[in-house]
Amino acid sequence: MKTAKPFKPTRLELELLGALWKLGAGSIREIQESLPEDRRPEYTTVQTIVYRLEEKGAVRRAKKIGNAHIFEPLVSRKSAVGSLIEDFLGHFAGSHEPLVAHLVETGRISSAELKEMEKLLKARRAGAAADK
Repeated sequence: MKTAKPFKPTRLELELLGALWKLGAGSIREIQESLPEDRRPEYTTVQTIVYRLEEKGAVRRAKKIGNAHIFEPLVSRKSAVGSLIEDFLGHFAGSHEPLVAHLVETGRISSAELKEMEKLLKARRAGAAADK
C-alpha cells in the first residue's frame, strides 16, 4: 500500500495558503488582494500557484461564481507547518536541540513561551502514561 507523500509547501505556497486560511475560501483575486501590497505577486503568479496547490491536493475548487472559481484549503495550517518543521529537523538528524538552543540564544523565544512548551510536554507525557 502506497502512503501519501507529506505536503511540504514552498514559501509562496505557504503564504497563499495563509491568506486562504484567513479567508476560509476565496477566488484567486481575493487571495491575491489579501496579501500585503509591498510583496503582492501578480495575478497570474497567484493563479499558477493556486493551480499547483490544487494538483498537490492542498486546495480544491469549492464552487464557481460567474467566471471565478472559489478555492478552499484541504490542508490545515498545523499539518503544513508540521511537515516543514519535520523536514527541517531532518537536517539535524532529527535532533530538536540545535533549533531550541538557537531560539533561546537569539532571544526569538521568550521564557513564557518556554513555560508553555513545558506545559505541552507535561500534558503529552500524562496522555502517553494514560494510554499504557
